[in-house]
Amino acid sequence: MIVPLSEAEAATCGGKAAALGALLRAGLPVPGGFVLPFAAYRAAAGDLDPGRLTGEPGDPARVRQAIAARPLPGALIGALERALAEIGDVPVAVRSSASGEDTGRASAAGQHESFLAVRGADEVAGAVRACWASLVSPRAVAYRNAPGHDGGPGGDPLMAVIVQRHLDAEVSGVMFTPSAPGGETEIEASWGLGPSVVGGTVTPDSYRVAGDGTVARTVADKRTRLDRRGGRLAVLDVPAPDRERPALDDAAAVRLARLGGEVAAALGGPQDVEWAIAGGRIWLLQARPITAALPRRPARDAAPGASATASDTPATATGVANTAPGVSSTAPDAPAVALSGTPGSHGTATGAARIVRGPRDFGRVRPGDILVCPFTDPAWTPLLRIAAGVVTETGGVLSHAAIVARERAIPAVLGVPDATGRLRDGALITIDGTTGTVTAATP
Repeated sequence: MIVPLSEAEAATCGGKAAALGALLRAGLPVPGGFVLPFAAYRAAAGDLDPGRLTGEPGDPARVRQAIAARPLPGALIGALERALAEIGDVPVAVRSSASGEDTGRASAAGQHESFLAVRGADEVAGAVRACWASLVSPRAVAYRNAPGHDGGPGGDPLMAVIVQRHLDAEVSGVMFTPSAPGGETEIEASWGLGPSVVGGTVTPDSYRVAGDGTVARTVADKRTRLDRRGGRLAVLDVPAPDRERPALDDAAAVRLARLGGEVAAALGGPQDVEWAIAGGRIWLLQARPITAALPRRPARDAAPGASATASDTPATATGVANTAPGVSSTAPDAPAVALSGTPGSHGTATGAARIVRGPRDFGRVRPGDILVCPFTDPAWTPLLRIAAGVVTETGGVLSHAAIVARERAIPAVLGVPDATGRLRDGALITIDGTTGTVTAATP
């Protein structure tokens, strides 16, 4: 019931594990580990298979609780202990690899659980059960129920689980390889572990690496980082001198872009790649097909190889020119103000601004509202089925929520400082996810 990660295949272990297995077989730097395949899930929780549910109210929550509480079979516990012994007495990452996840049609970005800094067979077993249970979380169910998505073979969702050596990353991020030969590689990077970038809780540095190796970068104000402290994860303040220091130098960005080219070649197409740098070495943590194109970025003022701070990037909107991100400006005699940020998902939308600071605000969101929030955690996916658009205060264009917004064709503008304080709840606003602007009527 245990499969070495290097032998993982999509039919038995899911797309995420299969991609990592292919990269290992290609000789690329992936942390070693193993997979609990779909068969292990069926053996442990087959009678609770959420794919057989009728969808009656309350059923998914009941099944989720039952899966999370059910002990692993004794034979699986023994196999798990032996596989962990081969890795050594070190922290591990425990990550979902669901059917229908990381495919060319649907990324399921951030929709299932992953756990870092897990140690020991008991903790790993608990994390495995939690990954299985996340198959029927509200956000995963909402994602699968969207048009054009299915749960996996036969339509029933299945869950495999990856266990790999945990990396204490100094820098981590996401990379989109070029969509065409000679195109640019897009990279986002920040200090510490990757969930800060993929979860959108920090606005990362962004890099564009051209085919000839030239680099243009925008350096963000990276105020927090996520790190392992013993057996737990901690959000720490970034020291002031490092907040606007580039997380990557140009040489590292070029190395990443070249490695991204090898990933795309090994997997047969443009890839969305999660990576980390630990001990000065680049590691690949995940790779999946790019499911939705990035919005066209405005031209940089900075010359190749030079840095622009986040507030140096120009934006243009009707009546507003060269407005720095987060800066409000009113054109002469115009009855509107505009804020600007990073284009996250193309298109325009007009609707009522709905200030959402956490789950307790979810019930206030109505169809057609535009979410205005500090960041969009993947748990907020159900809201993306009814919202007309998204505005965030932090986050990058390669974050999980931005990817899902593009898959849903919902306009998004990211990294607008103090958007929740500067936009009035219920006010009519227009967002342009192509130019990265938010326009609201003056009070």
